[in-house]
Amino acid sequence: MFQIIFNELSAAEMSALPKTLQLDLLAEFQILPEELDHLDSSRFGLLERGGKKLYRYRAKDYRIYFEKSPEGITVHRVLHKNTLRDFLFRTKLPTGEDEQLKERREFWKLIEQGERTRKKT
Repeated sequence: MFQIIFNELSAAEMSALPKTLQLDLLAEFQILPEELDHLDSSRFGLLERGGKKLYRYRAKDYRIYFEKSPEGITVHRVLHKNTLRDFLFRTKLPTGEDEQLKERREFWKLIEQGERTRKKT
């Protein structure tokens, strides 16, 4: 059975949003794991580090960061786009968004925080 699993951080990020926005984001986030091999670059990004693949999905003004898992998809973070833009502006990185993020230790720390919270339960 295919599932979308939110770790504690991503679930908290979603629950902080207004209910109608939550429903809109989830309605837009229509993806199956097998579709990840043929991504639409206008909506998806791919970040790789140490053999790990992390996907980014653009939904409205938010970015959903997730990975393929045996159960389906595990969502690590749900961030407003301005959060990432502010981060990129402050660091003044010259390349594209995904290229910049995959090289930044701070970004991976955000993702790892979510992974650690899920393992504690």
